[in-house]
Amino acid sequence: MSEVKISAEPRTEFGKGGARRTRRAGLVPAVLYGHGEAPQHIALPAREFAAAIRHGGINQIFTIDIAGNAAATLALPKAIQRDPIRDTFEHVDLLIVKRGERIQVDITVVLTGEAAKNTLIVHESNTVAVVAEALHLPSELEVSIEGLEAGSHITAGDVKLPKGIELAVDPETVLAVINAAQSNEAPAEEEAPAEGDSAE
Repeated sequence: MSEVKISAEPRTEFGKGGARRTRRAGLVPAVLYGHGEAPQHIALPAREFAAAIRHGGINQIFTIDIAGNAAATLALPKAIQRDPIRDTFEHVDLLIVKRGERIQVDITVVLTGEAAKNTLIVHESNTVAVVAEALHLPSELEVSIEGLEAGSHITAGDVKLPKGIELAVDPETVLAVINAAQSNEAPAEEEAPAEGDSAE
């Protein structure tokens, strides 16, 4: 996954009121922390940040250029708060990462192919935890369900992992289950005996 360069401003207003004013200005309140450094309160351009997340996903690596700082900082979104109604970003926690560092992240798992007919896919988890080099995180991982019959299940160990990426969970962790689809047809009713006929 490629890095996205983004500018940031130091944030001096805190609390709910300060956060609201930051968002009204078209910025996203954020905190940058990690590697023993003191947390930095910053504001990110909302439109650029949203575009990067849409394109690269929640594990997008950012090169953050903070006004007044001599050097840019590499960071990964660790927690994102969204407004479910407006579909906007309310706040972001950013974890500082270093080149060559291996980190644990949750990666989205995409099921490919089609299971057998008359089956239903039940997702137990849409992500899987892995350990990977910070600047080489996949945007998603795939696992095939092609032709799987009812009673089958997909585990973390079934996920295709690129070279250099390791599972951070038990390989037997269930991600999806293939169940038999329930029929919508109502059971046939028994015919009532015709009037005048005696039931023997």
